[in-house]
Amino acid sequence: MTAPFVAIEPRRTVLCDEVYARLGEAILDGRLAPGEQLRDQELAERLGVSRTPVREALQRLARTGLVEVSPNRYTRVSIPDAPLLKETHEFVVLMLGNIVRLAVARCSDDELGVLVGKLDDVIAASRDDDRLGIIDRSATFFASLTRAASNRAYVVVMREAEFVIRRNLAGWHPFIECPIRRSEAYERLRDALLARDADWAERALRAQHGLD
Repeated sequence: MTAPFVAIEPRRTVLCDEVYARLGEAILDGRLAPGEQLRDQELAERLGVSRTPVREALQRLARTGLVEVSPNRYTRVSIPDAPLLKETHEFVVLMLGNIVRLAVARCSDDELGVLVGKLDDVIAASRDDDRLGIIDRSATFFASLTRAASNRAYVVVMREAEFVIRRNLAGWHPFIECPIRRSEAYERLRDALLARDADWAERALRAQHGLD
């Protein structure tokens, strides 16, 4: 564990949240590698904080599955396996299927216009077969979709799961390989949003990701 951390300035942030964010990002970018032992005292010294917020952050990361804890034995970065990656994908798609239903029913016309605009960005990346662009723009679209659902519980769940979702879906690739067919599938989701048809929107989203 030799990669640098920037010390936290407690007066400028909510300390526990910032420690959690720093450790989560370090796991995502590999500064804290899969299987690596995590020692709260060492992490606290590198971040310039006490051990308490580090322990709280590690417990929070353990609840989402990024960290494994065996009492009196070890605390370490978890190692994802193929079944977990598949299960994470299923969780995200099924969760977003519920979220899109709420968003279609509850969002204002202005919010709907924003959602369609974000989805248009995804469609443009799909037509260009820009897979990284699809991932980045889909994340923006789904974040807007979650806010439009106006359900605080979903917002909390998706926020807490953000790091483990990003880690476990890092190697994700579109279910529909053909750019033309993939873009047409996104366009069906777009039509469903504009029609405010919750059933159609959920089916289109699931079909886009192979869970129809």
